[in-house]
Amino acid sequence: MDSTLVELRQSNLPGGPVVVSVCITCKTADGGAVVGSEMFAAVRAALGADDPGVMVRPVQCLSVCKRPATVAVTSPDGYTFLFGDLQTESGTAALKSFVKSYQKSDYGLVPWRERADVLRKGMVARVPPMRWSPDDGRAPK
Repeated sequence: MDSTLVELRQSNLPGGPVVVSVCITCKTADGGAVVGSEMFAAVRAALGADDPGVMVRPVQCLSVCKRPATVAVTSPDGYTFLFGDLQTESGTAALKSFVKSYQKSDYGLVPWRERADVLRKGMVARVPPMRWSPDDGRAPK
């Protein structure tokens, strides 16, 4: 086969670290106990030491107060995902799997079928990368 006829697929894997931001000020839905710090500790323990390409950081607020606990996953040139309604144990396990898929997906756009049910139900927003701005809305080349 003539190699000039074959278009090589450009890899658009997220560059730089995958940043997992965990709201540490999230409280229970009734405004009671703070659950964010527990979520942060669990996510940091599950993701922080396994992969130097992942940074877990605490943040003061992600403004999704009605859906605690809230976590954002992003990278410098990948999608940003914002999840709410996460429980510490199930949410942490789901995020660990999601981050692995994120690292292997073009622009970090993890296919729906690869997302755990708690993340499907907890989806708050999916924001395209900053350089995603062609006039027709398709992925940049």
